[in-house]
Amino acid sequence: MVADDEKMEAIVAAFRHAWNAYVRDAMGCDEYHPISRTGENLTSSGGIGYTIVDAIDTIYLMGLRSEYEVARRWIETELSFNHSYPEVSTFETTIRVLGGLLSAHYLTSDMLYLNHAEDLGRRLVLAFDTSSGIPHRTVNLGKPHSPQYSYITSLAEAGSLQLEFKYLAELTKNDTFWYKAEHAMSVIRDGLLPNGLAPTRIRIQQGTFQSSVVRLGSLADSYYEYLLWFAILPCLVNDLTDFLIQMYNNATDGIAENLMQQTPEEHITYIAELDPQGRFLNSTPSSWNLGHRQEHLACFLAGSLMLGAVTSGSRNGHRMVSVPPKPHELTPRGLRDWKMGIDFLEGCMSTHDTKTGLAPEVAEFRAVDDANYAYDKDWFIPRTFSGVDRSPYEARYMLRPEIVESIFIAWRLTGDPRYREWAWNIFSSIHQHARIPTGGYGTVLDVDQIPARLLDKQETFFLSETLKYLYLTFCHSDVLPLQGIVFNTEAHPFPIFYPTVVSSNPSHL
Repeated sequence: MVADDEKMEAIVAAFRHAWNAYVRDAMGCDEYHPISRTGENLTSSGGIGYTIVDAIDTIYLMGLRSEYEVARRWIETELSFNHSYPEVSTFETTIRVLGGLLSAHYLTSDMLYLNHAEDLGRRLVLAFDTSSGIPHRTVNLGKPHSPQYSYITSLAEAGSLQLEFKYLAELTKNDTFWYKAEHAMSVIRDGLLPNGLAPTRIRIQQGTFQSSVVRLGSLADSYYEYLLWFAILPCLVNDLTDFLIQMYNNATDGIAENLMQQTPEEHITYIAELDPQGRFLNSTPSSWNLGHRQEHLACFLAGSLMLGAVTSGSRNGHRMVSVPPKPHELTPRGLRDWKMGIDFLEGCMSTHDTKTGLAPEVAEFRAVDDANYAYDKDWFIPRTFSGVDRSPYEARYMLRPEIVESIFIAWRLTGDPRYREWAWNIFSSIHQHARIPTGGYGTVLDVDQIPARLLDKQETFFLSETLKYLYLTFCHSDVLPLQGIVFNTEAHPFPIFYPTVVSSNPSHL
């Protein structure tokens, strides 16, 4: 598939507008506030590279040489993990910083990044030292052996660390990284519901689930995303861990049978939630209520289903099929998942039908049996007002990447020009409504309000994910081909690799 140079250049210009403002106002800080032109760190003793490390592979892929040298120089001379207060998120630091370092090493072969990644990994892996093997939510990087007192973690935080730690294990030949992350998945497996799905909250020391919602959005999304990678990449499992493939198959069955819904009038496909009734989990169907609330975060699933359909759902094993796939090339499961992915992506795109053309953080959909539904179309933005500005959180667009991620995958797997059209429309809306003239981009407070008001926050994932996926959608398809690459949940690319570090006798659990 050929590149669209004009649109690529526009996206690169947007990245430079965001990055250069950060460098000007907040270089080295973990987070950036573009309206007040200030930066903020996660620890009181300095930054740990959230923005810089998260963005450096995007900079490299876009060919921004001077910007790359600035970022690399900071990592070489300033990056340190000897920060003791406060603790940082195990999950976020793994996917953003560890993932960013590993990706930068993959793309450049520069040992600077791998050395930092190994240092960080040795600190983070101590979070797994719990009674159950489920990792603590936070870790003190400067004093990683210090005790932690978190009691509850989320499905995403516990189940979305495998790609990074397994790739680090392969590069460093240290199987501790591999088995610590893998053991956490076996604990999760033992507590899954009969439908293959999982509640969102886990007791850390016991390794058991707490009564909580079943959803594919916040607190859960990347767990399901990572199940896909282990289902379609047999190189990342062995005879002891083929349970991961069954976990993926059971999860997709559970999604198809319990969560995938369609509205009655406009036939919009969406993902519902299951709300538990009562304090204690009960696996019988009557103990769950179907909720029709969908978060923007859940829209990653559209691309994941399509990618799973053409790999694990291929009749030719894990080999890629035609572009787009022919029906006879897919198994019945593959055909089901392909259709679910296409329909769900169309449903996610329906939430861009707002005054700004941007999708809200949360949409609620019309249920088939809702006789009192009072809205003109089959979805609406629930508005729970909060905060000093009385801005409805559900109406925000936080520069999120999940829909453009699925669009990128759909484009690569089909070549259908409508996906590039959708991507360009989203980029144009971001450019029109979230761009700050003095530099940077901000969160849109209400996607259905014109002119848009902005929150003073440029999320790091805007640089690492949103703009990267948009750029790759308009690149030549030879750039990071899906046949040879996996992306972590922060859009950091890793190569598909066949491990040499794994033994059948793990000694570090």
